[in-house]
Amino acid sequence: MNQSAVVEPQQYDDPDAAIIARVLDGSKDAFALLIARYSDPLYRHALGMTGSPDVAEDILQTSFIKAFQHLGEVRGRFDAWVFRIVANACKDWLKNIRRTHLSYDEDDQPSSLTTPDEEMDRSELRGDLEGALAALPPSLREAFVMKHVEGRSYEEMAVLLETTVGALKMRVHRAREALQALLEGKYA
Repeated sequence: MNQSAVVEPQQYDDPDAAIIARVLDGSKDAFALLIARYSDPLYRHALGMTGSPDVAEDILQTSFIKAFQHLGEVRGRFDAWVFRIVANACKDWLKNIRRTHLSYDEDDQPSSLTTPDEEMDRSELRGDLEGALAALPPSLREAFVMKHVEGRSYEEMAVLLETTVGALKMRVHRAREALQALLEGKYA
């Protein structure tokens, strides 16, 4: 009998722990609940780190497969544990990719800008910003994306990245300085 079968799910304070216990007891379908709960924020993080919807989706899928295979090793909060899997996969991808610039797909929303010149300026600014973000070291880029793209609090970031609020504030500050230096010549 699996150890988790001894403990009834309602004894868990954390609803993720109850789902994990069900999966470990053989209910593979229960894992879909975790996927549904965390896919969107994890995808947004991977997209912010990679700049590619396809790569973000691939990272998310392989991360959930890895999480499923190692589910018995979860210690603490599942959301922080699975976030680290995705974050590490993003960092590995960034280390291995060799490219000159990052290309984000244009969003499908119509622009509120009215003239072709304004639209061209917007595209140019977006491209310059994406290139500057791509030039940041992964740890600075991750902190910047989590704070300014995903809108996370420093406290939440500290839990997910297993570091201190002070260290994260420094990373975000350094990322801003680096972005400013990279964009200064053109936009000063």
